[in-house]
Amino acid sequence: MTAPTQDPGLDSGYHPAGAPHTADEVRSSSIGELLRQVSTDLSTLMRQEVELAKAEIRQEGRKAGKAAGLFGGAGFGGYMVALFLSIALWAGLSNVLDAGWAALIVAVLWGAIAAVLYSLAKKHAQRVRGLRQTNDSVQRIPDALKPHPEGVTR
Repeated sequence: MTAPTQDPGLDSGYHPAGAPHTADEVRSSSIGELLRQVSTDLSTLMRQEVELAKAEIRQEGRKAGKAAGLFGGAGFGGYMVALFLSIALWAGLSNVLDAGWAALIVAVLWGAIAAVLYSLAKKHAQRVRGLRQTNDSVQRIPDALKPHPEGVTR
């Protein structure tokens, strides 16, 4: 980021966001200058937090997209397999058992297959981490807003 432009002969007391201010600088600053510095620092902090969140969302979005694709593929594949093999297995078992019992056996079998596919998709979804850096950084913001332990006296 670039510093705001200023007249070369004027010292506005500008400090880049996050740059510490000495006690002498704070004492010699007016309330308006201090409020401007705080406003600038908070504005910069918020912009940086938003950029960090965007970067993390892009990174984690790829993982979430892959997991979602696997969930969808598992669901559709499971459906197609269940449909065609169920019909074939039901027809085959109907030659040996009553058609109702054959249908029940086929349904239980495909229920077990669906459970396995779900557990695989769940493992992939658990690899999505979330916005760890942003959460850590945002939790530190209140500490940055607390008064300096030495205090400032005039």
